[in-house]
Amino acid sequence: MELIDEHRAFGGAQQRYKVQSKSLAGESIFSVFLPPNWSADTPVLYWLSGLTCTDENFVQKAGAQRVAAELGIALVAPDTSPRGDEVANDDSYDLGQGAGFYLNATQQPWQRHYQMETFIVNELPEYVRELGLHGKASISGHSMGGHGALVLGLRHPERYCSVSAFSPIANPSDCGWGEKAFGTYLGNDKSVWYQHDASKLLSEHKAPWPILVDVGLADQFLTEQLKVERLEQAAAKSGSELELNRHEGYDHSYFFVSSFIENHLRFHAGYLKA
Repeated sequence: MELIDEHRAFGGAQQRYKVQSKSLAGESIFSVFLPPNWSADTPVLYWLSGLTCTDENFVQKAGAQRVAAELGIALVAPDTSPRGDEVANDDSYDLGQGAGFYLNATQQPWQRHYQMETFIVNELPEYVRELGLHGKASISGHSMGGHGALVLGLRHPERYCSVSAFSPIANPSDCGWGEKAFGTYLGNDKSVWYQHDASKLLSEHKAPWPILVDVGLADQFLTEQLKVERLEQAAAKSGSELELNRHEGYDHSYFFVSSFIENHLRFHAGYLKA
């Protein structure tokens, strides 16, 4: 790992690392916030960002470091996709670089580099352990990253103590963003899509930990793309513990995320330190 940036923040350290990723077949960058007096047992919250984002959006806009420093939680924010001149891309904002959807692509030309599930679940924690962090983990995210947090949590429940999301794409197999990405990365078999759809997964199996979701009622994507009511219905069907908060007047931006990130950090701290 190569340390490429570091800043003092709230008594801790905000860092940025460059790695040569095996699963992504190329260079990748991720950010880490280390709280004051961190140790090997310090718990980790993984944050997955949304469409068009990099690792820096959350770090610079969410305002999470102050509370993470108080709670003694490390924050790890990876990029949203593989990057590079040799990496397949698309001219649209919702496909290709910046839009990895946190899955392992099976279709060409995407298969070689777009192995985001393997990177987030297996490879990234190896780098985190290399930094000296061996504590418990939870996962959260926003929009496409909210989809990623929910799906990776449900697909790998043993990895995480709790899961949360802001404005998640809750039923991607039945919305424009998800249909486009899944059809391109995974092919046309919808039974494969359902394995990466939080509402489908949650309806079939009870989540072993609580889920916290916040969404703004002024979100321009609420009706057509997010469909959080489907997640609510799925949780009721499986008997899963879901707290879904709807906030009047809030939109899809990081102004919304920064308004409620403290609630999410304290939610995760309750399980990470239990």
